[in-house]
Amino acid sequence: MISLLTGTVRSLTTEKLILEVGGVGYAISITPRTSAQIVTGSAVTISTTLVVREDSMTLFGFLDVKERELYETLQTVTGIGPKVALAITGALSPDELARGVASEDIGTIEKVPGIGRKGAQRLILELKGKIVADNVNTPNVSHSAVRDQLLAALTGLGFSAKESDIAINATLTHLVESGEDPSQLSIAELLKLSLQSGKR
Repeated sequence: MISLLTGTVRSLTTEKLILEVGGVGYAISITPRTSAQIVTGSAVTISTTLVVREDSMTLFGFLDVKERELYETLQTVTGIGPKVALAITGALSPDELARGVASEDIGTIEKVPGIGRKGAQRLILELKGKIVADNVNTPNVSHSAVRDQLLAALTGLGFSAKESDIAINATLTHLVESGEDPSQLSIAELLKLSLQSGKR
C-alpha cells in the first residue's frame, strides 16, 4: 500500500496532479480544495490511499492525514465508493462532517454532489460515533476515570471494546453538541445514554 509520497508537482488540475518521485510520475486524484493549496513545481508531501479495482489502480491524495483517514472511513458506508467519498472530502472538512453527523444535519450533508437525502441519512446512521470533531471538547471525561468506568461497564455488559468506545464517543459528542457538560452527569446517567447509543 502506498500511503505517503514526497516529490515535485509536475502537472496540476482541480482533480488530479502528477507528482514526480525519484524520476517516476504518479497520477494522484485530488479534491479542488487540495489543488488550490498546491503550486506546480513545488515540493509537497501527499498522504495517499490506493484503491484497487479489477480494471484499475487509482491513487487518491490528501495534504492532511486526517482527510485521508476520513476518506477511508467514508468508504465503509454502504453505497459510498471512492469517487463519492472524494466528493464528500472535498466539500466538507473532517470537522465539518463530524459536526454534521453528530448533530444529524442532513441539509448540510445532502448538498454534497452524489449524496442526496437518503444517502445523507445513511451516512449519518453509519458514521455516528465513528468520527468526532477536534473542537468538540469533553472536559474531565474524554481521558478520565469516568470514561474508564463507562468502558468497563459496557464491556461487562457484552459490548466489545470498540463498540463501547464508539458508544461513549457518540454520547459525549451528543451531550457537548447539545450544550451539556458530561462531567456534571452521574456514571449511571452516562451509562444509560451510552447503552442507547450502542443500540442505534
